[in-house]
Amino acid sequence: MTNILLTGSSRGIGAAIAEALDRPDVAIIGHGTASGIRADFSEPAAPRALWAAALDQLDGRIDVLINNAGVFEPNPVDSPHDEWVAEWERTMRINLTASAELCRLAVTHWQARQSGGRIVNIASRAAYRGDSPAHWHYAASKAGMVAMTKSIARGYAAEGILAFAICPGFTMTGMAEDYLASRGGDKLLADIPLGRVASPGEVATAAKFLALEAPPSMTGGVIDVNGASYVR
Repeated sequence: MTNILLTGSSRGIGAAIAEALDRPDVAIIGHGTASGIRADFSEPAAPRALWAAALDQLDGRIDVLINNAGVFEPNPVDSPHDEWVAEWERTMRINLTASAELCRLAVTHWQARQSGGRIVNIASRAAYRGDSPAHWHYAASKAGMVAMTKSIARGYAAEGILAFAICPGFTMTGMAEDYLASRGGDKLLADIPLGRVASPGEVATAAKFLALEAPPSMTGGVIDVNGASYVR
């Protein structure tokens, strides 16, 4: 049995990952307001509390950590200074610091057990391509997540601790018309050679592969799921 902690499992990509991992040989604990264990990652104590609760429900053993929880909220550069800094710090805490805390807890858990384990971090195309002028903080948080993933992979591979990242582009997480209208519609699609945004299920397929099947030599790898809208 593979025990998995998945953050942000209530909707969108997280819900699709939970569905993809719904199989007899997997025990999954989700985190989110609509499913799983509730934890507000804007609160500094939340990651440790979530980890402890998940460990308790999984009989003291977690084999895979999937960090998917995050926020994507605008932060215009002309906002009042204190508001801009507060929003920067909120996004960093939720998207990066909480994930880093959970990664640290996972690494030390596996070291203590001498068992090895896997981390899958859901980052973003923005980590490489950047994002809009109102989303410096989001792009920076996701770039930090990719750098953290690579550092973990390099630092702990010899102990059987593997780390991977996925960088989705725009993903269809709501009604198609509303989604496209809010992000530019035809202009957005014109920037995606595939001609459509990704589905949550496509990202979930990559997450399932990395969590359960990817060969150890892939550790440190980053998988793009963006319809060739950004290629490296």
